[in-house]
Amino acid sequence: MFSYVIFDLDGTLLNTLEDLADAGNWVCQKRGWPTHTLDEYRYFVGNGMQKLVERFSPEYARSFEEIAKTMEEFMPYYNLHKEDKTAPYPGMVGAARRLREAGVSIAVLSNKADQMAGPVVEGYYPGIFPIVQGALPDVPTKPDPTLLHRLMERMGADPAKTLFVGDSSVDIQTAKNGNLISCGVLWGFRTRQELLDAGADHLAETAEELVRLILT
Repeated sequence: MFSYVIFDLDGTLLNTLEDLADAGNWVCQKRGWPTHTLDEYRYFVGNGMQKLVERFSPEYARSFEEIAKTMEEFMPYYNLHKEDKTAPYPGMVGAARRLREAGVSIAVLSNKADQMAGPVVEGYYPGIFPIVQGALPDVPTKPDPTLLHRLMERMGADPAKTLFVGDSSVDIQTAKNGNLISCGVLWGFRTRQELLDAGADHLAETAEELVRLILT
């Protein structure tokens, strides 16, 4: 049994891909740039909003100044439309609630901006996650373990009893950088093979399978 579980957000707790893709493609259309498919966005996300913007921008528009300008267009539009299609993955709200009721300490670590991550989690998982840590200015994002370590200190988490749950190689590497056991979920943005290649310790195909792993 794991006493502490830290969840990734996008692709693990929430399916946010279509809203992110729609916002990105809105910027691309507005600027006369090529748009991208939903599958392309699966590989654009995972390293924070600035990296997402960089990835959907043409190469000639990826200077620091250009990315900053594009962010100023992308973020307001995404904020207005971030709940159009976003939804929790099947079974995950109940699974998180069961873990809390079983006495497991749970938290969220996301590369989404901190001021956005907390309200988003509370909106879809009301009263379930006591601690949500998002990205902070001038602090490295996942897979760097800086914010992971801060979060674990807030939780009082014992690394030997902590599981990190995510849907991408970024999450598996975050777990490795924090010396934690990892579980890759197969309902998210990336593939089983990516998670295996990254060295995931466990894989879960369903929310129920994930709960069994944690509580057994």
